[in-house]
Amino acid sequence: MGQVLFDFQPQRKIFRVSELSREIRNRLERDFPDLWVTGEISNLRPAPSGHYYFTLKDADAQLRAVCFRSQARFLKFKPEDGLSVIARGRITVYETRGEYQLVVEFLEPAGLGALQLAFEQLKARLAAEGLFDAVRKRPLPLLPRTIGIVTSPAGAVIRDMLRVLRRRYSNMNVLLYPVRVQGEGAAREIAQGVEWFNRRAIELGGRAADVIIVARGGGSLEDLWAFNEEAVARAIAASRIPVVSAVGHETDFTISDFIADLRAPTPSAAAELVVHRKEDFVGELENRERHVSQVIRLRLSEIRERLTKLALNRVFETVLARLAARAQRVDDAVVEIDRTIRARLSSARHECLRVSQGIHRYDFRQLLGLKRSKLAERVTGFETGFRRFVTERRNRLAHAEAILQERSPLAILSRGYSITRDAEGNVIRDAASVSPGSEISVRLARGELGATVRERKR
Repeated sequence: MGQVLFDFQPQRKIFRVSELSREIRNRLERDFPDLWVTGEISNLRPAPSGHYYFTLKDADAQLRAVCFRSQARFLKFKPEDGLSVIARGRITVYETRGEYQLVVEFLEPAGLGALQLAFEQLKARLAAEGLFDAVRKRPLPLLPRTIGIVTSPAGAVIRDMLRVLRRRYSNMNVLLYPVRVQGEGAAREIAQGVEWFNRRAIELGGRAADVIIVARGGGSLEDLWAFNEEAVARAIAASRIPVVSAVGHETDFTISDFIADLRAPTPSAAAELVVHRKEDFVGELENRERHVSQVIRLRLSEIRERLTKLALNRVFETVLARLAARAQRVDDAVVEIDRTIRARLSSARHECLRVSQGIHRYDFRQLLGLKRSKLAERVTGFETGFRRFVTERRNRLAHAEAILQERSPLAILSRGYSITRDAEGNVIRDAASVSPGSEISVRLARGELGATVRERKR
């Protein structure tokens, strides 16, 4: 019997690099689909596309992270190096570089709210520009004839302010610029309101209002956020008309309070301050706004929860992962293109400088003078040669004309010779070629004769 041999060597599984990277990414995304990470931001690199690339680190390790523009645009603060944050996201692999990274979907400062941090960042920047300095503050007019108010046309704020103004100064003129005081687009409208009063003053050749009141009722930091926007701060700082900021309650502070010429603790107090009268402000808007705000926050929370559940669906994760990878590749390509263009521009600039230095060594005026002299010499030589050529040709023509005249048949005929032709017009050179009785013609120097051959002689 023959011996049976068995091969127990296992079959090898050989991965391509891209296959292995994809497998690692799939396992990481499956095992870490949603997690919270805290650390310190370092190596922050904002991309032109709006994405943020940075590293989260602690004392012992570091983790690469990316926050794409679709999520970064919702950040209320500006990420910066050294800032301790709490990030929520998912772990994935950027296959092009073979690195695992955290795709950040939510980011907040550790120990400090995002809005509060954004508030502090803007406040510090404007303070550094000197926009909070007391020397910039202007006094309010003693008795304004017209008061401009930038606030919502609905609600208790404008009604209470008008009631106070009417009670304190019944003939007071009031101009209202209606705006939204909360939500997206509110800051832009508030800034446009302040700018409108200043622009109207220029058009009228005077002042459309003697003082402007920027007002809103109380609320949370989110409710008052429109008055913490840089656009509102810049508009108030650029105003040529004194501005009173009357936003929220007495304990509420906004950026507009620091920028304005005067801060009023409440909108009603602002109405009292501009007419130099002080009364208690009784308002009902805050409770209503707080109730509406709570309902909105509850609704937003429910929608956010549903959105989170949908976002965790594997289908969306795969698509988002691919889009994220493509977006990251685009950012890398943009960086490489920018580096290449800069290198080529630098090389071209050096070459231009080198060539220009060589050009400066030539005196173009002297070179042009030499060229002109040579050109003049050539023109003179050409003219002389041409005249000589024409003279020579004329002489040769006259000589040829003289020879032609001398050898002309007419000249020969004038000496008594003639040309005889037969009836067909052929020249007769031999008497044997004609017979007696043939008609012939004789060409003389002047005229022609017709004749008949009578006899033929040898």
